[in-house]
Amino acid sequence: MFVRDAMSTAILTIGPAHTLRQAARLMSARRVGSAVVQDGDSGGFGILTERDILDAIAIGRDPDLETADAHTTRDVVFAAPTWTLEEAAETMTRGNFRHLVVLDDHGPVGIVSVRDIIRCWVPARLAA
Repeated sequence: MFVRDAMSTAILTIGPAHTLRQAARLMSARRVGSAVVQDGDSGGFGILTERDILDAIAIGRDPDLETADAHTTRDVVFAAPTWTLEEAAETMTRGNFRHLVVLDDHGPVGIVSVRDIIRCWVPARLAA
């Protein structure tokens, strides 16, 4: 099975000026654990996860004042749609993270999470 089989193609994209509260509300409404943060000026992007928001609040940051940009991971590890789920899981385990942005030649096409991988593996294992 491949990343393209497990990934979510409904990518939540936010801007760097979104506050952490705004990001959290959007993530909660979409029931996702991450958002791609796209910087319109530079054309670059990163990822903001629920863990990033939690860590910021835990150290006393105000979610109404802190921006996504200040907590975005910029050195993102990307997956290709053609990676196997094993490759994605190994990469997540080595990097100690739970989300991979999936890229093709044109940019982000999806997000794959540990939960997405488990959803694919469990039915396959039960059928065996």
